[in-house]
Formats: sequence, structure tokens, C-alpha cells
Amino acid sequence: MSELQPNQPKRAFSRSSWLEYQRLSEILRKETVGGILLIIAAALALIWANSPFADSYFALRDFEFGYEPWHLKLSVGHWAADGLLAIFFFLVGLELKREFVAGDLRSPSRAIVPVAAAAGGVIVPALIYVLVNLNSPETLRGWAIPTATDIAFAVAVLAVISSHLPSALRIFLLTLAVVDDLIAIAIIAFFYTEEVEFTFLLLTLVPLALFAFLAQKNPKFFGKKTPAAWFILLPIGFVAWALMHASGVHATVAGVLLGFMVPVLRIGKGGKSVMPKPNKPGLAETFEHRFRPLSAGVAVPVFAFFSAGVAIGGVEGFVSAFSDPVTLGIVLGLVLGKPIGILLTTWIVTKTTKATMDPDLRWVDLLGVGLLAGVGFTVSLLVNDLSFPQGSPENDHAKVAILAASLTAAILATVILRSRNKRYRRIEEAEKVDANQDGIPDLFEDGNRR
Repeated sequence: MSELQPNQPKRAFSRSSWLEYQRLSEILRKETVGGILLIIAAALALIWANSPFADSYFALRDFEFGYEPWHLKLSVGHWAADGLLAIFFFLVGLELKREFVAGDLRSPSRAIVPVAAAAGGVIVPALIYVLVNLNSPETLRGWAIPTATDIAFAVAVLAVISSHLPSALRIFLLTLAVVDDLIAIAIIAFFYTEEVEFTFLLLTLVPLALFAFLAQKNPKFFGKKTPAAWFILLPIGFVAWALMHASGVHATVAGVLLGFMVPVLRIGKGGKSVMPKPNKPGLAETFEHRFRPLSAGVAVPVFAFFSAGVAIGGVEGFVSAFSDPVTLGIVLGLVLGKPIGILLTTWIVTKTTKATMDPDLRWVDLLGVGLLAGVGFTVSLLVNDLSFPQGSPENDHAKVAILAASLTAAILATVILRSRNKRYRRIEEAEKVDANQDGIPDLFEDGNRR
């Protein structure tokens, strides 16, 4: 695992810079906890929604509160989807900006493979869903449901199966999911906005601009003074969110835009912008550390709890759901479309560019990761609620499909990745030897020491 020579081809799956590896590994550890909470929340919702006390679950989910003149009298379920999930999308915005400004995605040679794989993992599932639903025009609106990857759920699966998945594949999965989220945001903004109130949309620019000005002008202040972010930036962000909600554009888009407003680079000597370091992070990374526990530990599990609850109706109801083209399209899209799209586009990239597979890895490893990417949950549930009215047969069947497909993809990925664990352990041991041989830290491709 030594440094690549100048004339060596760029590998499609290889170690990232050490700083990037450290940062992404920490994110994966936190997402593991969030993913486990997500699974627990979804399981509790399903149990409650199919128990003798199911009416109380749906009554709680549909209970409305809020200020009507501001268009904010929403059900608990909508508050979770439009409000709490905005925190998750704020982190997505931070992560996307961090990746493209200071992460490995700023390098075209590193970005091309995960970006292409993410695009393939969106296009192929969408095409499969459309083909299955061609004779059912009223259900075509759900074409984007099987395009999402839930990184928290996927990483939780890795934790449960105790896979020794090489760091290169873990980072590829996370990077792919980040790009996947960017595509999902664009889909929500452009395809799931029916009527736009341009007055409110233009007014949204005012708090966004103020948020950006304060964050860019005083990154050290907001980085060191935690209460300042809560009492100054949070109210401004809430106004932007409320105006975006009133405009007709899904309010979670405001979370992404606010994340984009936060500076990634830190202020160095002489007032110049410099790259963040582990002991001197930029404001985006600082906010990421602060808000990720809130997102992974509260926002996403609560959303899952109020979105995953569906009355299946026993075995008969489950079988009936699979006669619906919505269900078949989603299941085939996530379980088959995701790995096919990821494998196909990665193969094309490696055949048409100088990128090559790491010699330690095989295509079956990528198949396992592709199946793991078929664990769609959080964003799939959100797109489902945007596609079909809550409580409609299509909405309920889509929830069954998302849950069934995610479980199937997780099981298939487990079988493949567990079968490769012996080889993964050898790779892990080799990495440790490289890192500690002669007491000298190993070098990554960009020359950064471990």
C-alpha cells in the first residue's frame, strides 16, 4: 500500500488522504449509532401500527399543531418530515460543500468514479420503476422512490454483520451516498414542486443572505461560541425554512442551502483562507460535529418512526401489496437497479479512463457494496410521501416495498460481504503492517502521512 508512482494509473478504489480517511471514518462511526436507532424506530413504528393500538399511532401521527397564518399548522408526521429532516439535509449540505471544497471530490480523478456510480445508481432504478409502471400512469410519479441510499442504515448493517470491509470501499460507499443525496435534493426541488409562490421564494433569499454574511464574516466567533450559533444563526435559519415552506418548494431544500452558506476553509494568518486541519477545523466541520448527533440521534429516527408505520394487514395484506406495480418497481429498483447501475457505470469508467481496480479487490466486492447501497430508507420514505398522499394504497404499498427491499438488499449484501471477510481481514492486517513497518507512518496517494 505504498505511494503510487507518477506513471501508475489512478486506482478506482484506493486509500484517500489520511486526513480525509480520519474524518470519514469518524462520520461512519457516528452514522452506525444513528443507523441502529433508525432501525429501532422503524421497528417500533411497524409494531405499533400493526397492533391492537394502531389507531393511537395514526392519531398521533396525524395530530396537527402550529401557526396557521404562517402556513405552519402541520401534522406531527409533516413536522418530522419537513422540519426535523431539515436538520439532516443541513448536514448533507455541509458534507457536500466540505467534499467538493476540501475533500477528495475536489479532485476530478477521485470524484469521477463515485459520481458516476451514484448517477448510475439513480438512473437504473428509476428506469426499472418506470418500465414496471408503464401501464399504470397514475403511479409513475413514484419513479424517484427507489433512487436513494440510506447511509446510516447501510453502515448499521455493516456494524451488525461485523464486516472488515476495507477502508477504500467504506469511503467509496459514503462518498457515493453523499453524491446520491445531492441528486435526491435536485430531484425533490425540480420534480416534486408543483406550485411555487415566487414572492415567498424571493423573500427566502433575505435570511439566506444574512445567514451567509454572518457565517462567512465571523467563522471563528460562531465556531468558538456555541450559544451564538443557537441564538443568532438558528432563528435566521428557521425564517429561511419557514419562507421556503410557504413558497411550495420542499422545506428541506432550505436546510441544504443553509449548509452551503457555511464556510469550509478556516481563516489562517493574515486573514487568508486555508485548508482545515484536525486540530483547526473550519466552521462547516465544527457545525458537522455539533449537529450530527442531533440529526442521527433524534431527527432521522423520529422521522422514521412517523413515516415507517404502515398497517400491513398480515400475510394477506403483504401478498396483496406485491400485486401493485408500485411495490414491484421499488423492490426491483433498489435490490437489482442499485447494484446494476453502480457496477455498470464503474465498469464503463474503468474501461474508458485510466482508473483501475485496486489489485486487492474484486468485482464481487463492488457487488456487495452495490447491494448495500440498495438499502434505501430515509429519503425513499420522504419521496414516497411527496409522490403519493399519506394513507393512500400507493403510499402504504410503497412503504412495504421500501422496508422489504431494504431488508432484502441488506441480507444479500451480508451474504456476499461476510463470505469475503477472511480476505478483508488480510487486507486490514496488511494495512497495519504498512502503517507500522519500521515505525514509519505509511503514505497515502497524495503523500500525506498516516
